[in-house]
Amino acid sequence: MISIYTQKQQGKEWLRRYRGCLPVFACVLGFTETGLIPGISAAGRTPEDRKYTACADAEFLYYGPEHKPQYPLPPLAAGASPVLISRAVLESLKIPVHLFNAGLPQAPAVPVIDLGGAPARCLSGGAAMEITTVHHLFEQGLLWGERLATNIKQGYLIVGECVVGGTTTALAILTGLGIEAAGKVNSSHPVCNHAQKWALVQAGLEKMMGSRGQGEINFQSSIQNCSTERSRSHSVPQESPKSKIRNSIDPLILVAAVGDPMQVVVAGMAIAASRSCGVMLAGGTQMLAVYALISAIAQAYALSWQPEAVVVGTTRWVAEDPTGATVDLALNLGKGSLTQSGGTPPLLATHLSFADSRYPQLRAYEQGFVKEGMGAGAACIAAHLSQDWQQSQLLAAIEAQLERLSTAFD
Repeated sequence: MISIYTQKQQGKEWLRRYRGCLPVFACVLGFTETGLIPGISAAGRTPEDRKYTACADAEFLYYGPEHKPQYPLPPLAAGASPVLISRAVLESLKIPVHLFNAGLPQAPAVPVIDLGGAPARCLSGGAAMEITTVHHLFEQGLLWGERLATNIKQGYLIVGECVVGGTTTALAILTGLGIEAAGKVNSSHPVCNHAQKWALVQAGLEKMMGSRGQGEINFQSSIQNCSTERSRSHSVPQESPKSKIRNSIDPLILVAAVGDPMQVVVAGMAIAASRSCGVMLAGGTQMLAVYALISAIAQAYALSWQPEAVVVGTTRWVAEDPTGATVDLALNLGKGSLTQSGGTPPLLATHLSFADSRYPQLRAYEQGFVKEGMGAGAACIAAHLSQDWQQSQLLAAIEAQLERLSTAFD
């Protein structure tokens, strides 16, 4: 039920250690105006829909399908929100949930811990957030990571996220840290829109470097139209941005330039929590970027953390995405000079399949739509670890959520 794609021994030890344990679930909600660009994300059919995706997902996660939502789940081009998966597990296993607002345009209609952040501007401007906001959010992450871990005696902390457009800010952070990530990230589209993401990242990093008085970096890229190509050979720029950035960037300044508010909160939480309990970063590309950020921040600021306590947990739709290269990306994390302290994390994924689902919205996952979000993959891993849930139990619980949602207000 769980595959380990990297650092197999460390991954096995982590799973063995937490078998039979129930986690605590934290989910950090954030927003970047990058998510409003037409075509950038499939997490909401229109830019207007995508403004409310995080609020809608948070409300569903917290209250479930029978609650009349202030923010209904947004219509998707195909598929169903991954929050159905997370909610199915958290409700069945009675896993405690903590929701954090790291920076949303509007307050969610759920009990949420407001961290005093702000939504990020589009990363292409190279000035996504104020550095004071980033420092504040990082400190809040450290504080809450320690606070949550204090109440975890034997178990572990799952930290999920909801940021529409977050795989693009993830690409920007990874690239800025000197990690070759172009053409390797995932998206909510069935074929990843690498060219669109890459153009935005180049623009943002060039502006950031210009504003730091270091002149422009010449990012060569020859991906044209690769968002419509399945061929991997067309989805990677001929020349990755090697680092004139490497060795010279403060990771928190990088987040302020091209990141989103969730990233630095989760990095702080994981650093602090790893000192006393296990941590599962719940997601794919976005959490690999957070892991790289943790390594870079710990190195830059001489902070202690326990890399062996931290794993990344996702779905096989992300880990085996034929239009990305998630495993490659995970393996690259240990190669950056700024991210050596953490090395490569164990990348785990649930075997959950919707191939036999009676719902077309769920079967769409098998065509590459949606893939992950709201800690869905990690929730399934937790169900297997704590209750030995198999495919049939997961599918039944998830389909029951969808059924209840479709009949709730008839």
